[in-house]
Amino acid sequence: MNWARFAAGITLLSIVALSGCARVEIDKSIDRINKDAADFTEGKLILAQNLDQRKALESMAAELLAKPLSQSDAVQLALVNSPALQAMLAANWSKLADAAQTGRITNPVFSFERLVLGDELELTRLLSFNLLDLLTLPQRYGLAQHRIEEAQLRLTIEVVDLISQIRLAWVNVLAAQQNRNYAEQVFEAAEVSSRLAREMQRVGNFSKLQRVRQQVFYSDAATHLARAEQETLSSREQLIRLLGLSASQAEELLLPKMLPTLPENPRTPQEISKAANQGRLDIKLAEAELQAAAKAQGLNQITSLTDIELGIRQEKRSTRNAGSSISGSGYDIGVQLPVFDWGDMLRAGMNADTLAAVNRLEATVSAAGSELRESYSEYRTAYDVSKHYRDEVLPLSRIISEENVLRYNGMLTGVFDLLAETREQIRTVMAAISAQKQFWLADAALHAAVIGHPKMLEQSL
Repeated sequence: MNWARFAAGITLLSIVALSGCARVEIDKSIDRINKDAADFTEGKLILAQNLDQRKALESMAAELLAKPLSQSDAVQLALVNSPALQAMLAANWSKLADAAQTGRITNPVFSFERLVLGDELELTRLLSFNLLDLLTLPQRYGLAQHRIEEAQLRLTIEVVDLISQIRLAWVNVLAAQQNRNYAEQVFEAAEVSSRLAREMQRVGNFSKLQRVRQQVFYSDAATHLARAEQETLSSREQLIRLLGLSASQAEELLLPKMLPTLPENPRTPQEISKAANQGRLDIKLAEAELQAAAKAQGLNQITSLTDIELGIRQEKRSTRNAGSSISGSGYDIGVQLPVFDWGDMLRAGMNADTLAAVNRLEATVSAAGSELRESYSEYRTAYDVSKHYRDEVLPLSRIISEENVLRYNGMLTGVFDLLAETREQIRTVMAAISAQKQFWLADAALHAAVIGHPKMLEQSL
């Protein structure tokens, strides 16, 4: 065999093989996330890969921290500031690269041997490669593509999960702030009534029982205020962790004083159904897992039984004294003999993986509609309850309060009755805040359910 022709053939073979190799570009992967989860990232997800990009993200974070953070701003701050998010993107870049690597074939091995036997010099060149790898390259490439798709979807789901957690945390901290403010008002009213009760008992106008009742109200209000302050601190710190803020950034964090008002109209079932039909991530992931399992099973039917190594050899033997030489070429074939292991267990495992993937896809599709209906029902119920508090309960509470003030001014009721009614009105307002909070939690869960991440519903309740 002519060595030059052999080398040219191997080069051509290598070019053909490499042209079919699966590749991963993290920037394109992130662009796809920005497209598939546009309602979450608003197209602003980025992986900082150099110092200039990191400085640009730090500048964007400083601009966002200069004003009170809306829910959307909080998400954007996490996208540009969270080290945990950047670590997630980098780690998944590695997973994408591992998935692409499964589509590559083993590199050929070149061996050179020089042997001296007396007056004879023997030179041997051997180029060997896995022939079965080469023959199954199309199957390997297809498998790699499906595994890349699977890894891509998992990364998108993780990003959606983090953003959904930020939305929930933002709602929690604003609701906690409002509850704390009203808890302070309840405490102040209870403190006034307790102090007045002690004075009334001292001058003989109040019994001990009446004074103790006011003292109990005061003690309960103090306990509730302490819990509200702790809840505010805990929810704020949770948001700080999700945003990835440093100690100095946490001091700069500004938040709105109140939850957003209810939207004028709730989202309709038709709107939700249309958005969900554009493609749920959980169904896409189950489909990608099934396709990857099927491709792996098809490849395994071949590779589990045997393996083939092909080597192309060229030898040259020369005699120093005679000045003569002999050249020759040939090939080696190594076949793995299925004597002890016929690969039946490996094939059985692959069959089981494919069967499991089939059933997971069926289960995911079956559950998708139910999960979406549940999430929308929770959203709509929370909207109706919050709207009822806004339009019915709070106006009636204000009317009662105004009437009690008139009765007090007309000396038809006492100061303790007025203070008790004030405490009751504040409790009604806090119940309305809780209903408003549940709506915005349900809204965040519905967004996640539409894209195919229904477990956020459980986290929001």
